[in-house]
Amino acid sequence: MVCRQICRYDANHKAADPDGAVTTKGKNMRLLTSLLVVGVMSLSAVAAQAEVIRNVVYGEKDGLAMVMDVYKPDSGANGAAVAYMISGGWMSSLPMQGAYESMFVPLVDAGYTVFAVRHGSSPRYNVLEAWGDVSQAFQYIGDNAASYGVDPERIGVSGISAGGHLSLMLGLSTDAQTHRPAAVVAYMPPTDLRGMTGPNDNFPALNFADDQAPNVSPVDFASAGDPPVLLVHGDADELVNINHSERMFAALKAAGITSEFVVIPGAPHGLFTGEGGVTAANALRGWFDQHL
Repeated sequence: MVCRQICRYDANHKAADPDGAVTTKGKNMRLLTSLLVVGVMSLSAVAAQAEVIRNVVYGEKDGLAMVMDVYKPDSGANGAAVAYMISGGWMSSLPMQGAYESMFVPLVDAGYTVFAVRHGSSPRYNVLEAWGDVSQAFQYIGDNAASYGVDPERIGVSGISAGGHLSLMLGLSTDAQTHRPAAVVAYMPPTDLRGMTGPNDNFPALNFADDQAPNVSPVDFASAGDPPVLLVHGDADELVNINHSERMFAALKAAGITSEFVVIPGAPHGLFTGEGGVTAANALRGWFDQHL
């Protein structure tokens, strides 16, 4: 179990928000807009290096097909895969997927097959329903892994923000599942939703009863036998306070889970850039190279 930083991790770090809450100061919409702009620029980056199978149906809900896209390396497939949660504010869409495609590049280059999972999106569906969707998707991936040249025992999960939250849920949930992730990488994830639920114009996915929040708060789920977990968080994150990852890391250590915590100095919420972006991308690939 390791905690590291580009420079140094201060174990006595004090979060800007002592409650560690997801803050909503209008920044979330600007963040999502910037992600979509990045997505327009990155849509073709992976397609040039992979066979992309669009709109694979993993389930059905309310008469709607629940779909994901599959990115298969053109050559050098290594038999391992990563299920990437397309989620920000528990919104999930194809344009958002484009924003995250830059994260797939090092994985596809390294021979990983990537399953880009889109769930029922906020505002129509809440966090509880998004969790049910990605759980169903992961079981579908495991059941059908061989048809994509993937070993079902070598599938990891990853995501950013809400996608990181859902990745931790998949890795740590005690719900009975035939297939479980072999490793988890979660970027800036909210890990404790208690006290954050109810009517919320900024994050309508959180509009559910607070007594249900423990069911989707992975900070309480760490237990012996869980897969290795890597957490990556910027210490200038004003949307999802770094306290969420600090507490998650402490819970993982207490449960004896192989885990690492990478702090990106000065990084706000969103896709990491510059040196922090390089560190985050290398950590992602390195973790899966080691554990898948």
